[in-house]
Amino acid sequence: MAITLKSKAEIAKMRSAGRIVAEVLALVEESLVPGISTAELDRLAERHIRSSGGTPSFLYYLGGRRYDPGHPNCYPSSTCISIDREIVHGIPGDREVKAGQLVSVDVGVIYDDWHGDGARTFIAGGPDAATPGARALVEATRLAQMAGIRAAVPGAQIADISAAVEDVATGGGYGIVRQYVGHGIGTSMHEDPQVPNFRSRHKGIQLKPGHCLAIEPMLTLGSEATETLDDGWTVVTWDGSLSAHFEHTIAVTPEGPEILTRV
Repeated sequence: MAITLKSKAEIAKMRSAGRIVAEVLALVEESLVPGISTAELDRLAERHIRSSGGTPSFLYYLGGRRYDPGHPNCYPSSTCISIDREIVHGIPGDREVKAGQLVSVDVGVIYDDWHGDGARTFIAGGPDAATPGARALVEATRLAQMAGIRAAVPGAQIADISAAVEDVATGGGYGIVRQYVGHGIGTSMHEDPQVPNFRSRHKGIQLKPGHCLAIEPMLTLGSEATETLDDGWTVVTWDGSLSAHFEHTIAVTPEGPEILTRV
């Protein structure tokens, strides 16, 4: 069942969670210079989340609504930081970021039991440090995300979001990661419904004011096929091609979609 916000207090909490997510991504963008380690970026993010009254929603995550800091397979960090061929769930560590690399940062925040989730792909050292193909991939993924958001209006179906994302991706000749999709969000990080980034035979629910979704296309310069590394979390492109990832949490309102994960 899709989460539906029923009060001004609930939407205020979702906005607060989303604002913290947006602030963290802005902080990462400001701090992302060649030579910084992904662990340093993760520490900056966690410090800001906690000082803002939030809790990192990825830390100790096991899936579903399960968290267990003592479990050997729990997610060990506050953010996911994925580089180049890494699509999602990259674990921060000692790696230093190099100029021209694509650095995808995914952030989740719990604020007063409500969740915000957002992601952006940055180019370390600025756009001019990357190849034209890498720059175009990042921009196409951002545009695909925004096309999906514009489609999230009352009366539309999930399939309308999926089609809008797919049209941008295929129009540019990019691969669409199909194994990982957007999702509902609210009192849990992952709620129904799933929000695919491609057309399928399922139309999905009809959107109503109060529905909250995380729309998150992941595109590649090559194949859509993926594999998971031995750490059990990091998902990479099977063919080694570059990947980009953008995500916003939105609320459907009578006037259209409201992006919650921006300052």
